[in-house]
Amino acid sequence: MIMKESEVIELKASTAQLKKALIAISAMLNKHGKGTVYFGIKDDGIVIGQQIGKATLKDIAKTVSDHIEPKIFPEIEIEELKGKTCVKVDFTGQENLYSAYGNYYIRIGDENRKLTGKEIERLIAKKQGYVYPWGASVSETPVAKADVRTLRSFIKKGKEAGRIGFSFDSAKNILNKLHLSKGDMLNNAGKALFSKDNPVKIQAAVFAGIDRITFLDIQRFEGNLFELAEKGGMYIREHMNWRADLSGSKRIEIPEVPIRALNEAIINSLCHRDFTNPKHNELAIFRDRIEVFNPGKFPFDYSPSDFIKGNEKSIPRNPLIADIFYLAKDIEGWGSGIKRIYDECKEAGVKVKFEILKSGFQITFYRSSSKSGKQGDGTTLKSDLKSDLKSAQKTHRKRTENAQKTHRKRTENA
Repeated sequence: MIMKESEVIELKASTAQLKKALIAISAMLNKHGKGTVYFGIKDDGIVIGQQIGKATLKDIAKTVSDHIEPKIFPEIEIEELKGKTCVKVDFTGQENLYSAYGNYYIRIGDENRKLTGKEIERLIAKKQGYVYPWGASVSETPVAKADVRTLRSFIKKGKEAGRIGFSFDSAKNILNKLHLSKGDMLNNAGKALFSKDNPVKIQAAVFAGIDRITFLDIQRFEGNLFELAEKGGMYIREHMNWRADLSGSKRIEIPEVPIRALNEAIINSLCHRDFTNPKHNELAIFRDRIEVFNPGKFPFDYSPSDFIKGNEKSIPRNPLIADIFYLAKDIEGWGSGIKRIYDECKEAGVKVKFEILKSGFQITFYRSSSKSGKQGDGTTLKSDLKSDLKSAQKTHRKRTENAQKTHRKRTENA
């Protein structure tokens, strides 16, 4: 039987091709984490044998050690094939990425292709499983600065949801149980969730038309992630259309976009954002649509449809943060957010779009008002925007003030 090259097997006629062999080793490690190179077999599979000197095996081992990074320790042995002496090199490696002579390669079939900078970044992220170490890293914020009120409220919600089985005793003990602190310091996830000193912000705006030329209202929300989720959701609820269903015995207010879908989109945008990116999360309300944007890359080699179909498992960027929102029952489970949003909108007859952008990920809800030509405050959009601008801005400011008052009352009663 003639041996063939594959994604994990490389054939070389002799050690004169050692440099090319090392490139193949790095390429196979980056694709499969293992592989085998034979010296003494031509690439068409014909065994011709390899001359073995006193230092042949040592020279192979030294060249591998000198030019493959991070270092690997292959098994190098002499093997008899069809009555001829060959050298077999078996290797494995579990590091993120391996280079040969300072360059990075990937195995495609029996070929070794050099990686571009973007492909290197993509491969590292894929091998890391999309999870970044940011959340577990220790922050500069002490546990003493944790927002006890938010922490107590979280424990209460988790217990009522049946997802937390312990009571609040002290902030330090609770944060330790939740893996959100180390010693007397919050880790980054703990700081984002339960500290007022949170660098993450939400930029929110209402625009007069279908572009970003003229805005009627603009806000920047600050606070911990729970506060941001609440403020963001309240802002959209206050600035979108509602209709009254009077068919039953009670008046029922129905939003133009499902509230559960909006809440899920906002919380997911906070859970999956890239916290090392200084760009803010964004909520943009246009005459015809509502956009929820977060500066976080979608998992490589996946598309939103993979999760809508329900065939893929969750790939949380920030598992510590996602787990806290799950315990509070603000999300139902890892990996179900996009499908839940899609299902809610489908049932309500609302068009929704999921977009992978170069700068992050965006969910767009198309408003029912776009069919009637009305704005978020129910007023008709005229061709001359200037005549309506002052009154519309006043309406939106009033709504925002009412939303902020409601939020303060809820916080005081928490």
